[in-house]
Amino acid sequence: MSLDGSFLSDEQFLCSICLDVFTNPSSTPCGHSFCMACISRYWDGSKVCQCPLCKKTYHKRPDLQINRTLREITDQFRFMSGGAVEKRGARGGVKEGSIRSNFLDELRKKLPRSLQPPSQPIPCGIQRESTMTVTAATSLASSVPDQGSVAAVTCPSAPRPTPPHCHPSGRRRFTVSGAASASRTPICGIHHRGLLSYCRTDRLCICPECETEDHKHHDTVALVDEWTETKEKLSESEQEIQEMIRRRTGKIEEIRRSASEMEAAAEREATGGAGLLSQLACAIQHSQAELAEVTDISRRAARLQADAMVRQLELELEELRRREGALAELAQSDDYVHCVKTFPALSSPPPAKDWSGVSLSCDLGTRSIYRSLAALLEGFQEDLLTIVETGFPASALEPSPFRSEPRMRRVQEYAVDVKLDVNTAHPKLVVSEDMKSVRCGDRHQMVPDNPERFDRVVCVIGREAISSGRHYWEVDVGGKTDWDLGVARQSMNRKGKIHVAPSNGYWFLSLRDKKKYTFRSEPSADVHLTQRPNRIGIFVDFENGQVSFYNVEAEAHIYTFNDVFSECIFPFFSPCTNKSRKNEAPLTIAPVTMAE
Repeated sequence: MSLDGSFLSDEQFLCSICLDVFTNPSSTPCGHSFCMACISRYWDGSKVCQCPLCKKTYHKRPDLQINRTLREITDQFRFMSGGAVEKRGARGGVKEGSIRSNFLDELRKKLPRSLQPPSQPIPCGIQRESTMTVTAATSLASSVPDQGSVAAVTCPSAPRPTPPHCHPSGRRRFTVSGAASASRTPICGIHHRGLLSYCRTDRLCICPECETEDHKHHDTVALVDEWTETKEKLSESEQEIQEMIRRRTGKIEEIRRSASEMEAAAEREATGGAGLLSQLACAIQHSQAELAEVTDISRRAARLQADAMVRQLELELEELRRREGALAELAQSDDYVHCVKTFPALSSPPPAKDWSGVSLSCDLGTRSIYRSLAALLEGFQEDLLTIVETGFPASALEPSPFRSEPRMRRVQEYAVDVKLDVNTAHPKLVVSEDMKSVRCGDRHQMVPDNPERFDRVVCVIGREAISSGRHYWEVDVGGKTDWDLGVARQSMNRKGKIHVAPSNGYWFLSLRDKKKYTFRSEPSADVHLTQRPNRIGIFVDFENGQVSFYNVEAEAHIYTFNDVFSECIFPFFSPCTNKSRKNEAPLTIAPVTMAE
C-alpha cells in the first residue's frame, strides 16, 4: 500500500462554504459534506433546499445529523496539523507543509506490521509485485472482516514483467515454494512466498513461513481444501437463500391477493351497506311523508266534522231559546184566549237530534302506516341479520353509475343532444329557434290545437323518445322561482288538468317559491338542499328503471326515482307561469361539460 503525498488531499477536510476545516461535519442525502452551522445558515429562509455543490433540490428540508466518523478524522487531522491549516487561496488550494507529512506518518504508525513499508530498499520488480499482491488472498474470506486490518488490495489478473536490471540473469526471483510471480498464486507481502494455507483461527490466508512463525498452534488447512469446503457451504447457502426467496415471494403474492380481496370486500360492503341504508331511509322518508299527509287529512276532516256538529247544535239551541222566550212572554200575558191557543204549539218539543250517542271520532287513520312500517323494519332486520352472517353477495360489485366516484363524470359520459318539440308546447310557451330554451309568455299564441299539445299545463317535452339505454342532459335553472324537470311517458295526459305522479307517468323534481324543492312522488316529499342548484343534471337508465337528478355545480346527487318503464319516455320541461315577470327567466338545455 502506497503512502505517498496523494494518499489523502487536504481539500477533503475543508468545507466548501466557509473554506475552513470541517466543524461538526454533516452529509446531505446527495453525499456532500459541510459544516452543520454552514449548511443550516445556507438553507435558513429558503422555501426549497438545494445542495451548494451539485444543486440537487429537496422540497422538504432534510433532517441532517453529524457525521461522527468524518468528525473524528477531521479532529485528528486538525490535532496533528497543530491548527495550522489555512483557508483556500485564490486558486482554491491550501498551503503545503508539514501537515500532510505529519498526518501520513501518523497513519503509517497505525498500519499493521504486514503492511508496514520495508525499512530496506527492495528491488523495483519485487516491490511492485509485493505492493500489488499484498493481502490479495484475503479476498477469499472477504465476507468475514479481519479485526485490526485495513482494506485489502486484490491481486492483478496478470503478473507485471520484472525489469531486467532487478536480477543479474534478467530472470524473475524464485523461492522454495515456487515462482514468486505465478499468475494464479497470491504472494505473501512479508515472505514473498505463495499463500497456500488458510488459518481458521485468525481467518487469514498465509504462506508456509507465516504458518511456522505466527500460526504454529492455530487451526490451519490447505487453501485448496478450505476453498472446496467453502464451495460446498456456498451451494448449501445458495439453496437456503433460494428457498427463503421462494417463501417470501409466495408470501408477497399471498399478501397482495389478500389485499385485493379485502379491497373488493370493502367495496362490496360500502356499496351494499349504502344501498341497504338508502332503501331504509327512502322507506322511512316515504312513511314519514305518508304519515304527515294522513294526519293532516284526518285533522282537517275532524275539524270539518266538529264545525258541522257545532253549527247544528247552535241552531237547535237558538230554536230552544226562542221557545223559552215565547213561553216566558205567554206566562206574563193577561190574554187568556191567546195563551190557551198558543201554549200547545209552544209546549211540544221542537224536532231535534239525539246527541247522547254522538261524539267526534279520534281515529287518525295512521295505524295502517305504522303496521306497514313495522313490517318493513322487520324485513330490514331479517336482511341485516342475514348480512351479518353471510355478508353482501359479490353481485354488489357490478358496475353502476351511482356507485363509485366521481359520480358526475360517470353519468356525463351518457350525454345526449336534447331538443324541444314545439308541437307539444303550451300556447303560452315561447320556444327558441334552436329549440334549446323555453319561457312562459304573457299571452296565448296562435298555434294549432293538435292532439299532442298541452292545453292547460305550461309544459313541453323533448323531441327524442327514450326507449332503451342510458341518457343524460343538463338544464340551466338559475334565476327562476318555479320549475318542473324530469321525464314523462308517451301515453301521458296532455289535455286538461294533470295529476303529476309516477303512477300517471310523471317523474319530476320541482321548485316552488324559489326555495321549496319537492319530489313528485306519492305523496310528494320535500327535500332540503344545502346549496341552491343553478344547473340540474337528469340521468335516465331505462333498463334499470332509474331517473336521477344532480346538482351539477356541486357534483352532488339529489334524488333517484326507481320504477319500471313499460313504454317510451320523453324529457319533460315546465318553466311554470311567469308570475308577473318574477319567473320569466327561461329553462335552457345546456351543453354538457365533463367534470374534472
